[in-house]
Order: sequence, then structure tokens, then C-alpha cells
Amino acid sequence: MPTLNWTYKHFEELSKQELYTILSLRSEVFVIEQQCNYQDLDGKDLKCHHLMAWDSDNLVAYTRIVPAGISFAEASIGRVLTNSRYRGIGAGITLMEKSIEKVYETHGKRPIRIGAQLYLKKFYESFGFVKDSDEYLEDDIPHIEMILA
Repeated sequence: MPTLNWTYKHFEELSKQELYTILSLRSEVFVIEQQCNYQDLDGKDLKCHHLMAWDSDNLVAYTRIVPAGISFAEASIGRVLTNSRYRGIGAGITLMEKSIEKVYETHGKRPIRIGAQLYLKKFYESFGFVKDSDEYLEDDIPHIEMILA
């Protein structure tokens, strides 16, 4: 695994280049790769912190940390992704571990709720998340809510 440079910034601290790179990779993964036509820019980014792993100028992995009361009553981790060119090296595992740490540092050690794509249920369970809803469709992809108490 390459040595990754981890950065954690509120939206207002992001450079134009960082924001462009984040939005480009989110589009690549969530719109093109997953063949999902949806509005990624949902207004939440402005209120969030953004956790990024960089390999030089390449964005390797990313999440946004969403404060309580925006997506859910609890704080949340969203837009979880790993660049396809870096999958299989453990970056996604480190990303989730660091995301959980950052939620606790930023919002206190309280429950974290996520909206998870169903096929990733076991991945999120490995961090202690448990299923907390019935299955639902979001942008034609099966999802469930999960909580880390």
C-alpha cells in the first residue's frame, strides 16, 4: 500500500482543486461506475467535514462526515468511496476506521447512523454497525440504515 496523506477539512477549508477532485471522483464512482443517474450535489457538503486520503495528487479514498440533524438525527458518514485504481489494498478499511474516529472527535462519542448499500452490509458490520431498518431503494440500489451505538 502506498503511503497515504490523510487530510480532514470542513467544506470552507477545501481548496478549489480539492473540491474539484472530490466531485470528479464521486461522479466517477457513484454516477458512471454504478450507472446511477442522480443529483450528487445535495447541499449537504457545505455543512460537512471531508476526509481524504491522497497518494501524491491522486485522491485514493474519501468520505464526508455529516453532522447530526442533516441526513439523520445522528451524525453520519456518507459518500464512502475508494478510487477504483486503489481497491484491494486496504484503503477502504482504513478510511472507515479514520471516519469513525473523526466523527467522535468532531461530534462526540455518540451513535453514528449510515445509509449503506445492501451489498456492503458485512463490510460495515466489521466495524460494529448493525442493521437498523428494512431494505429500501435509493436511486434503484438496495440500501439499509445501519447504526454504530
